[in-house]
Amino acid sequence: MKYIAPSILSADFGHLSDDIEMLNRSEAELIHCDVMDGVFVPNLSFGFPVMEAIRPIAKKPLDVHLMITHPEKYVERFCDAGAWSVGFHLEAVDDPLPILDRIKAKGVRTCLTINPDIAPARLVPYLDKVDMVLLMSVFAGFGGQKFIPETLDKVRFIRSEITKRALPTWIEVDGGVNQDNAHLLFEAGADVLVAGSSVFHTPCPEQAIIDLKK
Repeated sequence: MKYIAPSILSADFGHLSDDIEMLNRSEAELIHCDVMDGVFVPNLSFGFPVMEAIRPIAKKPLDVHLMITHPEKYVERFCDAGAWSVGFHLEAVDDPLPILDRIKAKGVRTCLTINPDIAPARLVPYLDKVDMVLLMSVFAGFGGQKFIPETLDKVRFIRSEITKRALPTWIEVDGGVNQDNAHLLFEAGADVLVAGSSVFHTPCPEQAIIDLKK
């Protein structure tokens, strides 16, 4: 599959409803929501009030990426706020399994995420326990960073492990995704690409989404 999940972290928050309506019209399959707490990452973004505000007008599923400490305190609230999927960082927890079970109990898709300095092999024990893994191709916390090319090898590695086990697990990639590397990521085995600046900071975001799929 070739799914695009534009990140509203790069949207115009002064006209957020307009950008959500644009994504509704677009060929994007998901809407990516980056939640930052200023502790796990050195930045702040948004939380439940924004999620609850956009859920009624968003026609695409909300793909929530928690860049926070103690995600176990909040995953159920994000599920209740309208998340279609909830992902959190493996390096932020001691044991992800109880948290994944709590997300599943809400009927929400599960995702486990790692930063670029975490070996992808650490995800392997959980590939049969999550709906999706998210490989960060920049360090979590800021938009507009440059794509790390070594991510392609990580995608290939995870794809081979998924194929070996005949699992339905998706691979998502987030960070520095643009028209120069999107096709390489899809060819390597990615299913979902998160794109922020390369969608919202263009003259025609809807066309940019189409171009990312080509």
